[in-house]
Amino acid sequence: MDFVCGGLAASGACIFSNPFDVLKTRMQLQGELQAKGQHAIYYKNVFHAGYVVVKNEGLGGIQKGLGIAMILHGIRNFIRLGIYQTLENEGFLTDSKGKTILYKSGLASAFAGATGAFFGSPLFLIKTQLQSQAAEQIAVGHQHGHRGAIRAIQTIYNQHGVFGLWRGANGIMIRAVAGSSSQLTTFAVTKDKLKEIDYLKNSLFITSLLASIISGVVQTIAINPFDVVSTRLYNQGVDANGRGLLYSGVVDCFTKIIRTEGLSGIYKGVIANYMRLGPHSLFCLIFWDILKEAKVKYIDNRMNK
Repeated sequence: MDFVCGGLAASGACIFSNPFDVLKTRMQLQGELQAKGQHAIYYKNVFHAGYVVVKNEGLGGIQKGLGIAMILHGIRNFIRLGIYQTLENEGFLTDSKGKTILYKSGLASAFAGATGAFFGSPLFLIKTQLQSQAAEQIAVGHQHGHRGAIRAIQTIYNQHGVFGLWRGANGIMIRAVAGSSSQLTTFAVTKDKLKEIDYLKNSLFITSLLASIISGVVQTIAINPFDVVSTRLYNQGVDANGRGLLYSGVVDCFTKIIRTEGLSGIYKGVIANYMRLGPHSLFCLIFWDILKEAKVKYIDNRMNK
């Protein structure tokens, strides 16, 4: 049941966060491996990006990849939040007073995040490539020309087999370690602190709301460089052997981005990323807490009958 709660919470949150995911992806690919002033700027900021996408692609443009994104986040967080909650239920993450132990929470959330990312990697690959596909006049990055998620999976599998679907998995797993450990640990510790305030002690919604906002900020700062790298690794074109045309791996991607685009290159799309992670973290973690509480009440009612 803990695994189901995590999957449902993330899928629901995705509906609200996906438009910013599309904008974030476009902004991260803009000016790829080009110095400032040496490339066209189609997306000036997140608000301008939203306007440009809707103007050229319609409202459907900012919800590209929504279906596959909901399945991805459902599967990934079914595993991630399920593992974390199971470890918490078994008492591995808290002390004798029920307070979160920082390093244990960090290790558990990192492991849970990496595991979820590995199994969700093929869907993340497809999601990124679908979201990057744009009208010709505002296109950035490699354009794969997929005609839907199922066609994309079939094409990649037919050309490069199972390994082609898991291309870039190491990048997304590192991203998940940074993002999951910072998000879940900050969320748990912040909730513990907030519950020490008498006014908030019995308010699940407010403590979850405030904790998710804070954890979203921390997560965005930690995750953005790895997110840029993951986007670039997933979206790059490949040769006949399935090898990337621009980057050979995570380290090579980091090196080339910093060398050609500067340190600001690994923080491209950071505002859009927060506007994605903020609502996603907010709704996901609040839904998660609500579903967990509903589960506990359901079990209690069954036992008392």
